[in-house]
Amino acid sequence: MRTVLPLLLLFLLPGLPGRGQTIAGILEYTPGPGQFINTTTGGWPSSAQTLLGETPGLLSLGAFGGRVVFHFGQAVENDPDHPFGVDFTLFGNPLPHWAEPGAVWVMCDDNGNGVPDETWYELAGSDHFFSGTEPGVVVTYDNPGGTGARDIPWADDRGGQGWVLANAAHSQPHYPRADSFPSVDPDHLVLSGTRIRGGWDDRDPALVKSEMRSFGYADNRPKGPGPFRMPDNPYTPETEYAGGDAFDISWAVDVHGDYVDLDRIHFVMVKTALQGDGGWLGEVSTELTGGRITEPAPGWEGETDLLLLADLPPVIGTEPLPVEVLYFESGRLAPLPPLEWEMDPDRATLESDPEDPSEHPRVLLRALRTGELTLTVRLRDRPSLRSTQTTVVVMETASVTRGPDVENHVTLYPNPARDRVHVRGISHAAWQLYSLDGRCLQNLPEGNVGDGVSLDGISPGVYMVLVRTGETFFRKKLMIH
Repeated sequence: MRTVLPLLLLFLLPGLPGRGQTIAGILEYTPGPGQFINTTTGGWPSSAQTLLGETPGLLSLGAFGGRVVFHFGQAVENDPDHPFGVDFTLFGNPLPHWAEPGAVWVMCDDNGNGVPDETWYELAGSDHFFSGTEPGVVVTYDNPGGTGARDIPWADDRGGQGWVLANAAHSQPHYPRADSFPSVDPDHLVLSGTRIRGGWDDRDPALVKSEMRSFGYADNRPKGPGPFRMPDNPYTPETEYAGGDAFDISWAVDVHGDYVDLDRIHFVMVKTALQGDGGWLGEVSTELTGGRITEPAPGWEGETDLLLLADLPPVIGTEPLPVEVLYFESGRLAPLPPLEWEMDPDRATLESDPEDPSEHPRVLLRALRTGELTLTVRLRDRPSLRSTQTTVVVMETASVTRGPDVENHVTLYPNPARDRVHVRGISHAAWQLYSLDGRCLQNLPEGNVGDGVSLDGISPGVYMVLVRTGETFFRKKLMIH
């Protein structure tokens, strides 16, 4: 149901400073399952109304695909006089090393009916063009029932599956209740969106990390000290003015990933874009606390180019690892200029990827030694424009052939695990469990791993599992509580 009261207040109280610059109406709130859903801490339908106006509110979107649709007090113009070219800012509540990125869509009200019934365009953020990003993912959450918090299973249309784990700090059901969310199917909630990999690091179960994305996602950067009429530069990591996440309408792309040119927009939609569980932090769930339209400021200056190296996995082995790097001009993807790379040549080598003839070709990283590895890329003609990633190399004890089909269809569950873990997607296989410093803690001959493997005697932490069948293997990280 559309909220019209804030719009009426705009006309009744025209002198209220900056009122038309903030969020003025909520058109839809459909959360995914989550620890705050069905609570007054951001998870009731009325929580969406707290985003209106200047006072900070709190709205939780729940797990991947949870969404909210809203409008500001006036159309958002794509104005070149807006500082850094950004047209509006959204505020969330990220923590240090715990961002919960939400993808953002925009829509024009060309037919003037005040209803978001036209074409949505996604604002392509920094991760949008990486190969690990999955547009159009459809996830189905099954309601486990009951009157208290229970793990909620999910499955996507790409063969993936997992759980939204019950959080012990929140005892209410995590699936949206029918009496509060009548539009949600009481048995199966189907949500969709663009899913990103993010900067995920779960090596320390006591502090799982979800690192900030470079630009283009809500609930990603902390709020700043102000003034809040001045947006932050989304292409630099510093928080200087308003903070939060600033967006440029010029980032809009169509369903084919091609940029479109929009003069203005009237509706905004935010969806949780990352799927993961942070242990005691709970599921990744985009939160919003408010928003503001940018005010023109002719003569602004600031860096608007960005070189971006894709996140490396926290732990890698010795098999060739594709490495991606992108270059943006004012937030739009541009051809790569000549690059220079820097790393310890005794730890790894780089070579071109012969199977990637694209305009933004990947390179292959080959690790040579166990230990920490830092990789830096910079523009040859502008060395100050650079990007750096760090990972840890764990050498494997044997050389076997990775089976890509097996890798994509085999999962460990539950993960995180406690006393026992099962392997889904393969029946008989050999099992090895390694610590992150390369020590083999379990070495089981081929057996029925589908029936489960005991974790008795294994301390809580993050481990690497190697499951072999014949000459193929898959390797996965396993968290043990």
